[in-house]
Amino acid sequence: MSTNIQQEPEVVLIGAGIMSATLGMFLKELMPTVKITIYERLDMAAAESSDAWNNAGTGHSAFCELNYTPQKPDGSIDASKAVKIAEWFEVSKQFWAHLVERGLINNPQDFVRSIPHMSFVWGEENVDYLKKRYEALQQYPLFKGMEFSEDPKTITEWMPLVMKGRDGNTPIAATNMPIGTDVNFGELTRDMFAWLAEQPNVTIHFGHEITSMRRSLSGSNKWKFKIKDLKTGDKTRAYADFVFIGAGGGSLHLLEKADIPEGKGFGGFPVSGQWLKCINEEVIEKHNAKVYGKASVGAPPMSVPHVDTRMINGKKELLFGPYAGFSTKFLKQGSYMDLITSIRANNIGPMLAAGYHNIPLTKYLIQQVTQSKEDRLDALREYIPDAKMQDWVLEAAGQRVQVIKKDEEEGGKLEFGTEVINSADGTLAVLLGASPGASTAVSIMVDMLARCFPNKINTPEWQEKLKAMIPSYGIELNTNPELLAKVREHSSKVLGLTTLEAKA
Repeated sequence: MSTNIQQEPEVVLIGAGIMSATLGMFLKELMPTVKITIYERLDMAAAESSDAWNNAGTGHSAFCELNYTPQKPDGSIDASKAVKIAEWFEVSKQFWAHLVERGLINNPQDFVRSIPHMSFVWGEENVDYLKKRYEALQQYPLFKGMEFSEDPKTITEWMPLVMKGRDGNTPIAATNMPIGTDVNFGELTRDMFAWLAEQPNVTIHFGHEITSMRRSLSGSNKWKFKIKDLKTGDKTRAYADFVFIGAGGGSLHLLEKADIPEGKGFGGFPVSGQWLKCINEEVIEKHNAKVYGKASVGAPPMSVPHVDTRMINGKKELLFGPYAGFSTKFLKQGSYMDLITSIRANNIGPMLAAGYHNIPLTKYLIQQVTQSKEDRLDALREYIPDAKMQDWVLEAAGQRVQVIKKDEEEGGKLEFGTEVINSADGTLAVLLGASPGASTAVSIMVDMLARCFPNKINTPEWQEKLKAMIPSYGIELNTNPELLAKVREHSSKVLGLTTLEAKA
């Protein structure tokens, strides 16, 4: 084994997923001469959370995901999170359209396509909830075009596979958003890395793992790394002025290695998943929508059940799930020691407190882990009454690490979103958490750029470039319906997606 000094990069990105790819594209657009080195422990990009089989792929726009619109104790609907996520997804589409128009990415149909987003519920209480949700969302321009129905005939036209064989005595309701999307974030990520790999001063190292990182002892703000080539065993040292850690479940361990004050007290709770994948082509062809239901009590957001039409590797697929599980791994291709080795003196308190306050989640995961084949079939038949087990096979889905952080009232709190942690001097940023990360990656990265490059973000040069990449940059779309309609129509046409006008 050998040790050598590598050419010094200005920026190091750790993890070759959707977050690093998005940030890399931004940096090369904003600073064309920037030096970027990317390290990924696996042998290809987007092999973990960004992979199509490991990611919900909905294009999380809050059109159909009921967990983003919780019901308050007084019975009203809290739509704030749904509005924020819907806005962020429109920003993502604008950025992707920019990449296509610039010729940085070709063939958008390979990673994004139109497919209706639907919500489906049964039972009087749930029907009442969905109607209130629909009415609450109608006041926001972002949800223009959404349809609501309690009529079995109409709902059958929307989702025939879900309605066939269903008991006609139970009240049902559904919403339909025709401009929903299916996004293959694995393809999108690999397209962006393919472009980055061809750019000057960009180097991508697959099969390399960061074994240590710390501040340089030279008195500068630089970061010092030790990197191991997993194929040869060779070790390398590198330095960087700015570091982004977007390593999915691996980010927490790297945050702990960095040892910044802002990272103290953070822990992680791993949740695994499984899909039922349809193998009967006739059944697959009978469904063409993403149909989301209500999550079980105590279920994490990634476990909201859905009958999901996907396009993966050029083939139409039909999935149901995901069924949640528990593994001590933080990555699908990680170690069973990940959870244990993430425990530190500064986070054990918040982790224990979060565990105590999330006993329903623990019970839910135990129930999911102990499910039999018949139990999974029963869950599937709630959405597809005529489902036959021989038409479906069980497939492993992705591994997620939910964020645990300090909380003054409870001691520790389990978060189900994404969390960006950055050092006070802006030289290090770390992304933790899960859903709806990939779909909102563009907005997350713009926010991170503002935090970590405060002296550049407001310069005329950066402002002009950001507005070219994201025409609505700095403007709230939800309160500017004319601009929303304009950018939504433009990005949809560039990406080849359904528009409200075309649907009408």
